[in-house]
Amino acid sequence: MAIEKILVVDDEAILRSFLKDTLIRKGKIITTAEDGLEAINILKKSSFDLVITDLKMPHKTGLDVLNFIKKHDPKTTVVLMTAHASVETAVEAMQKGAFHYLIKPFSPDAIETILQKAEEQVALIEENEFLKEEMSSTSEFVAESSAMKNLIKDISKIAKSSASVFISGESGTGKEVIARVIHNLSKRKHKPFITVNCPAIPDTLIESEFFGHEKGAFTGALQKRVGRFERADSGTLLLDEVTEIPLLMQPKLLRAIQEQEFERIGGVNPIKVDVRFISTSNRDMAKAIATNAFRQDLYYRLNVVPIHILPLRERKADIVPLAEFFIKKIGNEQKKERKALTPSAVEKLTKYNWPGNVRELRNVIERALVLDDGVLIEPEHLFLENISTKEKSSNSLEGKPLKEIEKHYILHTLKAKQNNRSNTAKILGITERTLRNKLKSYGLKSCE
Repeated sequence: MAIEKILVVDDEAILRSFLKDTLIRKGKIITTAEDGLEAINILKKSSFDLVITDLKMPHKTGLDVLNFIKKHDPKTTVVLMTAHASVETAVEAMQKGAFHYLIKPFSPDAIETILQKAEEQVALIEENEFLKEEMSSTSEFVAESSAMKNLIKDISKIAKSSASVFISGESGTGKEVIARVIHNLSKRKHKPFITVNCPAIPDTLIESEFFGHEKGAFTGALQKRVGRFERADSGTLLLDEVTEIPLLMQPKLLRAIQEQEFERIGGVNPIKVDVRFISTSNRDMAKAIATNAFRQDLYYRLNVVPIHILPLRERKADIVPLAEFFIKKIGNEQKKERKALTPSAVEKLTKYNWPGNVRELRNVIERALVLDDGVLIEPEHLFLENISTKEKSSNSLEGKPLKEIEKHYILHTLKAKQNNRSNTAKILGITERTLRNKLKSYGLKSCE
């Protein structure tokens, strides 16, 4: 992220003016203070990307300013100026967190050099921080069915472009895994992969989460916040369950995606980015658009390259390989002896309908590893949320559309959990908001 806002602090008016003019010519937004006390008062109200401060000043010194910044806004880069350069001064300043120092007098070229170094440092810190947080390996992707093998072939082609991708599929099918595979196969693989879990963000905070905000932009905005769009610059932004974004926010999102440009809340300068967008949804998009839950123009902007992931019940060849993958992976994490599925356990897994898809399979395997210490995984170790044969028959689900079966299963689970939406959502592997939306689509507010 480039340095935009700079605070210049010096008790000499001529030097303040010189620095201000030099930095304005570089396109920076400059604020000045004539001593350390004024600088600290300014810093209490606003945040800056860079502070250039004199070391010796009346009232409060440059080290006082540095100490305040490191305590209240540690991401701000600080450069100290001194006419009394010594090894001791430089060492003390660096030990307290200063990025660099300038010896007076200095030229405009020296300012340009220090500014360039500071911007490189800021970019490096931001990139390392979010690469650690967001990047993960997807080299152990399991695809044994012909459908998934064909999908992987398509993904290798899709990854080479920067076109927006829209991944659809039921909850738990592995949409985020596919998104990470696309990123890791792309030319952006060494850049940030940033995820926005859209249903988990409160409506009041979602704009700040996307675009960030300036200090003091609203009540509680105590520091400048860099949003997910800015963090994903030159990389990939995953909009997970994008259809859960509030309708009022969707026009702003559409504009930012179209223009690759936005403003932070409370900001005045547009910020340009280069972001590849991948979106996911478990909803019926035609229905979401028809009911005005999602903007058609936004959907077309995101759905340049569509990918659909089949539910696990329609790619049964993946069930056992996935189960064995989870046995190995979870066993290694928990440092447990390697286990094996018995033939009867394999049969039970392959006959099950897997309404929660891959996520449910992982949970079933993890539960079996946690609750039993034996070497073999038997059918009794596999806890499956099956609907009884009698109930299936009485409700005549056989041959009915998938949507009708989904509705039946959701209502059955909700009733079994005594209308507890939180527990129901966990079992189904969806968010409470998604559950609420599905119930609304059935014309219900609670379990019938």
